[in-house]
Amino acid sequence: MSFIPKVLIIAGSDSGGGAGIQADIKTTSFFKGYAMTVVTAITAQNTIGVQSIYPLPKQIVIDQINSINNDLTPDVIKIGMLADEEIIEYISMNISNHKIVLDPVMVATSGDVLVSDEVITSIKSNLVSKSFLITPNIHEAEILSGKKINNLEDQIDAGKKLLKLECKNVLVKGGHGNSDNISDVLITSNGDEHIFESKKINSTNTHGTGCSLASAIATNIGLGINLKDSIRISIEYVQNGIKKAPNFGLGNGPIRHF
Repeated sequence: MSFIPKVLIIAGSDSGGGAGIQADIKTTSFFKGYAMTVVTAITAQNTIGVQSIYPLPKQIVIDQINSINNDLTPDVIKIGMLADEEIIEYISMNISNHKIVLDPVMVATSGDVLVSDEVITSIKSNLVSKSFLITPNIHEAEILSGKKINNLEDQIDAGKKLLKLECKNVLVKGGHGNSDNISDVLITSNGDEHIFESKKINSTNTHGTGCSLASAIATNIGLGINLKDSIRISIEYVQNGIKKAPNFGLGNGPIRHF
């Protein structure tokens, strides 16, 4: 039997199934990983928007982490939505010996800030330095680096600034401007820079792309694939998911995960 990587996903639940834990599980399963979950929050949401958010009590989040650590040692960890400083600190102290892919969910693609300044500070000080890879979008990279991003050069510069926060590698996701292409920039701890170019797809079915990309990268890393190839494979996966999206819902629909 081929190796099955155990992927621990720490994130919020999306009742609409397009993002969050649901997207993470689908993506991990597509790449033949074994998904384990720590649910941090329950949301009532669909393709139109988020109607309500209920952060789970701290103790049940901590209990989920301990339960998995005591029996099912993860090969890789993907972290998404976090909204509590104490939980962030607990995660930092109890899973930092694992390979972590951190999708720092702070700002929606629309630019709306999703978490408090205190949570942003806690993620920056407690989790970024423990991460093998962080995958911020443009807005999140601006917040973390303190640099406005208007072009590709800014994107690369922001990635270099983020490396100074002591994470191992940074993938600054693109999407700015009116270009026909999207540039995702990888900056590695040994100074390498790599730009992943992909065609911009005009689609309303992009809900959960960030979650899906990070989970795909994490699972491929868990399979033993090198970082650059893991990212390339995962970008292609998300691009295909957008192209073949089922067009569900009245708003920003999900990608096709399978």
